[in-house]
Amino acid sequence: MSDLAIYDMDRTVTKRPTYTPFLVHCAIRRAPWRLLFLPLVAIAMLGYAAKVIDRGKLKEICHALLLGRSIHPKDLKPLVESFADLTVAHNVRPGARAAIARDKAEGRRLVLATASYRLYADAIADRLGFDDVIGTGSIVGLDDRVRARIDGENCYGEAKKRMVDGWVERSGLLGKHGHVRFYSDHVSDAPVFEWADEPVAVNPHGKLRALAQARGWAVEDWS
Repeated sequence: MSDLAIYDMDRTVTKRPTYTPFLVHCAIRRAPWRLLFLPLVAIAMLGYAAKVIDRGKLKEICHALLLGRSIHPKDLKPLVESFADLTVAHNVRPGARAAIARDKAEGRRLVLATASYRLYADAIADRLGFDDVIGTGSIVGLDDRVRARIDGENCYGEAKKRMVDGWVERSGLLGKHGHVRFYSDHVSDAPVFEWADEPVAVNPHGKLRALAQARGWAVEDWS
């Protein structure tokens, strides 16, 4: 029986979000002219704030604007590797490193469960010593090029819980895994918090802090 430690990524393991910085990183290194589309990215974000589009559509729009509608993996790989190196060097909370080391020493299976695209989250997780990644997938066409389209669900909120459930089943752990410790900074992860044996709110914002206090969940500062 394997005990699990499941981590959210953005603002939990990392100090700052990673998705837009990843796209800007790619644009700067591959096609700097795409930075001219940043005002359109801002408009798309306003559309999301106004609930005209959902988070998944926002991601697809920003991806298409700053990285292009498709890219071959051989062109994407060096961008992913350099971004992962920068993220691990400069954008990981000290408390996250300590928690990862502790959970690994306890023999837990380390899982990163993030709304971010797996196309770069996998590289970050690998550098930090995670065993598995649950994240937002990307459609790959018959020409093997990665499209600016989400494959399946955006791994956020209720969808993240469904994707965690799916991973548990595919991994042969249904009814067999041990104690589950879950870390996140955001109330959108309430479904996974409620499922976990040991929910830990990390540097929580107001709504999650209130929920954690009401539920008696642990609250930790990883700054």
